[in-house]
Amino acid sequence: MVFLIILMIVLNLFAFLMPKKFSGIEMLCTTLFAMYLELIVNLFLDIKYDLFGYFTKGVDWKSLYYLFGIYPAINILFINFFPNRFRARFLYIAGWTIVAMVFEFLFIMTGTFYYNGWKPVYSAIAYPILFCILALFYKIVHLLLLKNTLNR
Repeated sequence: MVFLIILMIVLNLFAFLMPKKFSGIEMLCTTLFAMYLELIVNLFLDIKYDLFGYFTKGVDWKSLYYLFGIYPAINILFINFFPNRFRARFLYIAGWTIVAMVFEFLFIMTGTFYYNGWKPVYSAIAYPILFCILALFYKIVHLLLLKNTLNR
């Protein structure tokens, strides 16, 4: 639990203090979407199928550390440095997948996350898909804001 809190503080300091390449509304929209996506994934994979979970089986108040403390900061860091070139995007998502896998391993080791039928290979497949969805959503928000600005 101490590891989780320290990581939460460090990630949020980085996310808060770094120079941002995108607007506040883009940050808010993509962060809310990332949290919503996380809740949907966990609703099915954790609650319905019990494949993994945070802390203990079922709904746990402590899982809010992840929802409000980890996911927004990760989203902001991920989107802020997302590259423009296609090949760089592939490497960037691969790098973030590795980082996510390392974090997942550390969370398992510290007892804040557990597997119950889930395997690391599933995460290695799921993370790139989730990162692509997040990047696509950011692009949609960005284009909608650009269209709105041009129509004024």
